[in-house]
Amino acid sequence: MPAELGGSQISSLLETLPGIASVLRSPVADALIRAIRAGVGLGELAPKDAEELVRYAVRRGLIGADEGDRVLAEVQEALAVRPRSKPGKKAKPAARKPKRKAPPRR
Repeated sequence: MPAELGGSQISSLLETLPGIASVLRSPVADALIRAIRAGVGLGELAPKDAEELVRYAVRRGLIGADEGDRVLAEVQEALAVRPRSKPGKKAKPAARKPKRKAPPRR
């Protein structure tokens, strides 16, 4: 019978073997990271990431299954009307217009 690893053993393993943390990382954690980056304009949130986050919220009881289905339907609907970006191309942050100086008061 295989032995189970305790929390301290897992921490030790993660420190000893560089790169193993990325292999063991949860798909939810990856989706959260991409959602955060997309939220500030550093990337895009893939539909699979949105699904992962919604399913996680349903599993944890944070939202109901019917609400999760509605959110996923909204995502699919939004994706149907949005132009697709080229694969591998990162989203650029929105360009900001330079502020105009107010005319001098007389």
